[in-house]
Amino acid sequence: MTGARADAPHMGMIVQGDDTMKAIWNGAVIAESDDIVKVEGNAYFPATALRQDVIAPSAHTSVCPWKGTANYYSLKVGDKTNENAVWYYAEPTPAAKEIAGRVAFWKGVQVV
Repeated sequence: MTGARADAPHMGMIVQGDDTMKAIWNGAVIAESDDIVKVEGNAYFPATALRQDVIAPSAHTSVCPWKGTANYYSLKVGDKTNENAVWYYAEPTPAAKEIAGRVAFWKGVQVV
């Protein structure tokens, strides 16, 4: 991993990786990339790596003091839905600029 930085208050280390990672939910690979940025233990994939056929926009938002306002997508794979399982920062703060145009996962999505 290269490109580590931790120069903003309250933020975790940002690490640029070059290992291929996958996000898997309900038996399906929903994202795959070797262009990963890790922040606070979360792997941020390029938004272009996310399968568009398995997501639906969500009205849910949350706020991180140093990254900004997070927006969410819900996943639908097969007959199952995982509400708000994908998040992204449409306009991250300058301290979190490395995650612009990226998505991360939780709520049972396996990142390997």
